[in-house]
Amino acid sequence: MKISETLLPEFDQEMANTRKVLERVPAAKFSWKPHPKSFELGALSAHVANMADWAELTLTSDSFDYAPPGAPPYETPKFTSTEDLVAAFDKSIAKARTALAAADDSQMMAPWSLMAGGNVVMTMPRAAVVRTFVMNHIIHHRAQLTVYLRLNDIPVPGLYGPSADEQ
Repeated sequence: MKISETLLPEFDQEMANTRKVLERVPAAKFSWKPHPKSFELGALSAHVANMADWAELTLTSDSFDYAPPGAPPYETPKFTSTEDLVAAFDKSIAKARTALAAADDSQMMAPWSLMAGGNVVMTMPRAAVVRTFVMNHIIHHRAQLTVYLRLNDIPVPGLYGPSADEQ
């Protein structure tokens, strides 16, 4: 069994759960944040919706420089509606899943680097990047989103069984 095939069931489950959370994010609350140091709800949601793009990027390139010398730095897209947010997520997931399903073991074990200003920040095998910097990272921020929902009295969807709102 290919490495990518071992990741796909988990990827599918976690992305379906993530979509359930994103669907509940109200555009009217995009500017809300629980603390001055926190992400705004819209920015955090956009970050989650866009992170799956990193899977395709990781599997189809050798590196990514988020602040390339002489060029503008990477910026997370902004959304004005929940529908656009979810549509962007769906598009990202489809591309990520296609790239993941197509990846062979040599591709999954090849090194990939994150760069800033032309300098290497870290290098890991692509499989580790997909698991940690894509999947685990999405799960981490999805958990933050569920707290934001709770603090705004928005029903939290069940992710690994029913939530307190779905019992």
